[in-house]
Amino acid sequence: MPLAPHIAKAVSLVQGGRGSWLAGGALVALLAGLTLKEAGSAQAAPAQPLPSDSQAVAGAPTNPSPKVPATTATETLASPAPAGMAPTPTAGMTDINSWVARNLQGTWFHDLQLGLLAEAGDMFNSGPSHAGARNHNGQNFGQLLSPYANEPMLNQLVLNLSKPVDDVGGGYGLGFTIQALYGSDARIYQIAGIDDRIMNTQNAFALTQAHLDVHMPWLSKEGLDGQMGILMAPMGVEVLDPTQRAFYTLANTSEFSVPFEHVGLYFQQHINSHYQIMYGLDAGNQVSFGRGNNNGRPDGYFGFSGTPSDTVTFTGLFRVGPEDAWRALGRHQAHDAQRYWYDLNASWKANSQWTFTGELNHVYDEGLHDNSWSAVAWAAYHFTPTVTFNARGEVYRDQNGALVAQYPGNTSYMRAILGLPNNSYGNGATTYGDLSFNMVWRPTVPHVAILQLRPEIRFDRALNNTRPFADFTHRDRILVGGDVTVGF
Repeated sequence: MPLAPHIAKAVSLVQGGRGSWLAGGALVALLAGLTLKEAGSAQAAPAQPLPSDSQAVAGAPTNPSPKVPATTATETLASPAPAGMAPTPTAGMTDINSWVARNLQGTWFHDLQLGLLAEAGDMFNSGPSHAGARNHNGQNFGQLLSPYANEPMLNQLVLNLSKPVDDVGGGYGLGFTIQALYGSDARIYQIAGIDDRIMNTQNAFALTQAHLDVHMPWLSKEGLDGQMGILMAPMGVEVLDPTQRAFYTLANTSEFSVPFEHVGLYFQQHINSHYQIMYGLDAGNQVSFGRGNNNGRPDGYFGFSGTPSDTVTFTGLFRVGPEDAWRALGRHQAHDAQRYWYDLNASWKANSQWTFTGELNHVYDEGLHDNSWSAVAWAAYHFTPTVTFNARGEVYRDQNGALVAQYPGNTSYMRAILGLPNNSYGNGATTYGDLSFNMVWRPTVPHVAILQLRPEIRFDRALNNTRPFADFTHRDRILVGGDVTVGF
C-alpha cells in the first residue's frame, strides 16, 4: 500500500480548518505504523544518532581539528552528508566545553556543547556603476545572502548551545539544540511571528534553531527519530552553515526552490542501517501561528534517504501545502492554492580526491501560476587535507518570473512572505545559467576550532533574451569575492 496518498490525506485533513495541530501531529505519527507495513518487521536496537542538518556538499574538506560527538549543535532531520564528506566539527568554545565535561561527568549534561561561529564576505559585481552608487541600483540581483554589490557584510555571528541525543533508558534518547544568529543572513532566515519584528536593520537577529530531539525504539531495529520546534528545512543541498557548503554564494535552486525554516515536527523512520523514510508537518515556510502565519494552513513532507554503499548517498523529498499569503491572493484562494516541491539529490565519492554531487528540483505553485525546473551539479577535488577546489554549474528555469526576485530592503523578504507591501522586484520569465569556481582553505590554527577561507568567482547569464543584471541592462554578470569563517 503506497504511503504518499496517506501523507497527502493527513495534510489535507489538517488543512481543513477543524483539525488541531495536535491532531495533525497524531496523524503524522500514525504514519509511522504504515511504514512498518511498507518496510516489513524489524528488531529492537540501541539508539542511533540523528544525521547532521548540514549536507557537506562536494567541497567541504575534512577539518584537521578534533571532532565532537556525532550528534552536534546543528541538527535537523535531513539528507545524510554526501559520501566521503566528513561533517565539519562544531565550532566549540574549548575551555568552556572542557569544564562542562569535567564537572558534569556522569550526568545527562556531560556532553553539553557551546559554540561560536562568525562569517563575513563580499562579492564584487562586474556591472557598470554610477558615481557614488554600487552597480547601478547597488544590488547583486538574485543573491539573497550577498545582495549588495561591492560591500563587505557580516553574514553571520552564530551562537550554538546543544545537547546531543543520549540514552535516557529503555532505548529512548533525548537531546536539544538552540541556535541564534546575528548578521545580514538573519533577514532571510527569520520566521514570521517569532523574530521578524525584533530588528529592521541590515544586521538582524534570527532564532534559527530551537528544537527537542528524541529517539524512540519503535518499529525497526534502528528505531524512530523525531524533532519538534524551530527547525532548519530538510530539503535541498546547500545550507545556512558556511562550513557545511562548498560556496559562499548559493545556487538559484537553493535560494528560490527549497524552503529555509519551519516551526513543526519531523520524523525519520529507519528501515535498516542504510535506508530511512522521512515525514513531517509544519506551519509553512518561515511562518508560525496567528499573525505570524500567512494563510493559516500547514504543510507536510514525505521522502526517503539512503546510503546504499560507502561511496553513494541520496535523498528524495516531496513537500505540499499552501505557501502564498492571503493578503496577496485573498483568503479562499490562499487556503486552497497548493505549492508542490520536489527535490532529489545524490552524492558519489569517486575516489580519495574526487567527489560529485547532483540535485534535480521542481516547484509548482497554484496561487502564483508559476513553475521552476532546475539541475545543479558540484564537483570537488581534494588537493590536500586542508585545501579543496570546487566547481558548481546550474540551469534554472523560472517559467513565469514569480519566483526569482531581489529584496533590496532590510525587511523586504519577510514582508513579501506575509503579503505585505515591499519593494522587491523580479525579471519575468527567464532561464538562468550560472557557473562558479572556488578554493576552500582550512589551515590549522592554535586555539581556533576552524578557520575557513573561500575565494570565489561566479559567472551568471540569462540563457534567453532577458536582461536581469546591472539594473536590467545586461544578460551577463561576473561576481568575484569570497568569505572568511572562524569558529571557536
